[in-house]
Amino acid sequence: MLRWLRNWRRSRLRRRPFPPPWHDILGRNVPLFSRLSDPDREELQRDILVFLAEKHFEGCAGLVITDEIRVTIAAQACLLLLRHKHDYFPDLVTILVYPAHYRARQRRRQDGLETEDESTRLGESWERGNVVLSWDAALSGARDMRDGHNVVLHEFAHQLDQADGAADGAPDLPRGMYGPWARILGGHFERLQADKARHRKTLIDKYGATSPAEFFAVITEAFFEKPRQMKLKHPELYEQLRAFYGQDPAEDKTRIL
Repeated sequence: MLRWLRNWRRSRLRRRPFPPPWHDILGRNVPLFSRLSDPDREELQRDILVFLAEKHFEGCAGLVITDEIRVTIAAQACLLLLRHKHDYFPDLVTILVYPAHYRARQRRRQDGLETEDESTRLGESWERGNVVLSWDAALSGARDMRDGHNVVLHEFAHQLDQADGAADGAPDLPRGMYGPWARILGGHFERLQADKARHRKTLIDKYGATSPAEFFAVITEAFFEKPRQMKLKHPELYEQLRAFYGQDPAEDKTRIL
């Protein structure tokens, strides 16, 4: 019954008109939106309506949440859902937004000793409930979809990864895809670790060598922001992401930046 009610409510939300001021925000802050095909633009708008109805935004460090913040972030997050079977990041409740980079404490345990330190961050994804973002980084990532870095895509890729209960670089995949995914992504992950150790130049952000979870997040950024280069240099990896996301940004002429 609860699932039926949720789907009924979402169906009603998806039929609502998309507010004209939100169109202006997308045109101003998310240039990729205008390059999508008409069906994809309509689908993205419907997903944004549901996303914004279901997720709570909270400003931090004095930031006042506006429709510009909400719509700009939602558009990038929902890009990951386009043409992809999904449930609107079901574990996510709140998006916490700082004006710019922020300081966060982190506890580490090694050899039986626990330490705590602080680091400067642009975003993070928690396994249950929250995503944290810097508004400056979210806005700059939306406006420049060619530099290979996008904090919203990165953190929401973590949400997809964590949806099955583990942040391990393997989101909920279609049947028959787990074997090739493990083989191909595992091989490229090890190669990136080797390239990082040898200080070689790489298309994929070397931060992805940190863990399989971070590797999935950074290759998601590259897939959407540097699709042609990724398809040329890492065709097997590109094909795995194309199959998972149901999108082919390297070949979709309406989206090439």
